[in-house]
Amino acid sequence: MQYTIEARELTSQSTRRPLAESAPRRTTIEAEDVEQAINRFLIQRDFELVSVTTPARGEESIATVRNGDSVFLVRVYAA
Repeated sequence: MQYTIEARELTSQSTRRPLAESAPRRTTIEAEDVEQAINRFLIQRDFELVSVTTPARGEESIATVRNGDSVFLVRVYAA
């Protein structure tokens, strides 16, 4: 199954950009389920998982990830 993952930078100690200036970056990942899609995304981008919310009904999942001093909001949904 294909999953679309959108990552939007929330904060960064080095850039201090406001949220409105950070456009989401989209990625499509082949995976068996949402958890596998998130794990593959983390490995590809060298991100660390902070938190994840996965609804039981198969709607979009929301995660917070970090890379160095940057924190990202991540949306995952079936493509």
